[in-house]
Amino acid sequence: MTPTRQVALNICRRLTIMLTVTLLLAACASPSLRDEIIRYDPSYAKVPATKGVLAEMADEIFIAHGTDHSGFRLLDNSFDALNWRLALIDSATSSIDIQTYLWYPDNSGKLVMQRSVQAAERGVYVRMIIDDLVTAGLDQQIYELNQHPNIEIMLFNPWQDRSLASRAGEMIIEMERLNTRMHDKLVIVDGNAAIVGGRNIGDHYFGINPDYNFHDLDLLGFGAIARQANTMFDSFWNSDWVVSAVNIDTQTDPEAVKETWQQIINSNLEAEELSSFAIQPRDWSDELAAIKPELHYGTSEIAFDSAETEEVDQVMIGEMFNFQNKAQKELLITNAYIIPGPKAITFLQGLTDRGVDIRILTNSLESHDVPAVNSHYKGWRDDLINAGAELYELRADAAIKSTVVEVPPVVAEFTGLHTKAMVIDREQVFIGSMNLDPRSAHINTEAGAFVKSPGLAQELADVMLRNMQPENAWQVLLDDDGDPYWVNSDTTVTEQPARDGSQRVMDAIFMMFPKDQY
Repeated sequence: MTPTRQVALNICRRLTIMLTVTLLLAACASPSLRDEIIRYDPSYAKVPATKGVLAEMADEIFIAHGTDHSGFRLLDNSFDALNWRLALIDSATSSIDIQTYLWYPDNSGKLVMQRSVQAAERGVYVRMIIDDLVTAGLDQQIYELNQHPNIEIMLFNPWQDRSLASRAGEMIIEMERLNTRMHDKLVIVDGNAAIVGGRNIGDHYFGINPDYNFHDLDLLGFGAIARQANTMFDSFWNSDWVVSAVNIDTQTDPEAVKETWQQIINSNLEAEELSSFAIQPRDWSDELAAIKPELHYGTSEIAFDSAETEEVDQVMIGEMFNFQNKAQKELLITNAYIIPGPKAITFLQGLTDRGVDIRILTNSLESHDVPAVNSHYKGWRDDLINAGAELYELRADAAIKSTVVEVPPVVAEFTGLHTKAMVIDREQVFIGSMNLDPRSAHINTEAGAFVKSPGLAQELADVMLRNMQPENAWQVLLDDDGDPYWVNSDTTVTEQPARDGSQRVMDAIFMMFPKDQY
């Protein structure tokens, strides 16, 4: 999410004419996509595998609960999030589909890529859809990967010109088109297991970034949810919004492939940050058997903004309101980026008027990776509280930082929030990519799983309430004059908590930028 918001800041019509001309001149000499775009006939996910440990788990669920059911497990801590991605990839027998907004070439990014390639080497068909936002400088690697007989890569809404400078110039010219990004995240293996949620592929989503790490959330599911996820993936795969990596205008370099591959292997073996993880593929049968008693069973529906037509069909914002409106007793919301607007405030007021207990956790300024979001959220704090909601903001030094977020040996400077989740009445949950802000509602494509499972709902509620405790979050309250103040387990303050003065300066500056870009 962060890079899109950063791009939005950089392109908000405040670039000078001189910079614009310079970037456009630089674009003339940059790499590009081929002039004549190669497109293929529609293709679809393989039928679910009938062999392998994941097929066995899905079959057991179908026999015991029905073919519309899945077994679910929360991926609350960072170690589990990366570990179970590796477990699914290593366990694949026929297919791996990965759809992601960001895929950084850092430690976790290289490890997931290594394992995906190794799966392809043993005959697994690997499809990847990657948003083109942060792929500058990676064209040769993407092109070479796409040459593998078992790997296909699609780029969502790609830049025609490929260098970073050229992209900035092209963004200025085609802002309306290029501002639309694919914010969805999926991992689907063998049509029998899937991970749906908020995590991109990058170190700060998996607790191994030395600067800061996110507390995030995914849903691991076995059974019907994987088939549902494949339907979503295929929708994007066959969309005109994606372009095959075969269109990158370059030539294969076998020697460079060997050198790059060896560099990735060596880097993963030597990275201290990856010391908690298996670096080479292995058998995960014992771990998969061990989690069976932990699974929560229920039904699911994956909703997503469709990119099948020229304009993205933004359905998720309506789905979110419809889901929240089902609450009769309680609505718990954890969402990293909230800019509500009058309609949302009126909606929440209507829920509390009918007796719904609402608690919300979001980022504080001090836990924020993007102060610009806080700039447009902070004015709504009193409205949220006056609408009847209890409001909490994550602490940068939350107690979960060392127990849930960070993976040894990493100790980062602060923790931020990236989760997007809801629970209603301890019966149903939402876990996905959708923030509660204008960008998610009207610009990006978003997705998420709506699940009916009291057991899963109770577990997620426990996680959300844990994170609202004073050792993990500030509670925002209003004084007699209606001004906010912040309380945690250690102190009370009357100015919004921040890591340093520069955050406060940026928070003030970004108030001048258009809120509809965040």
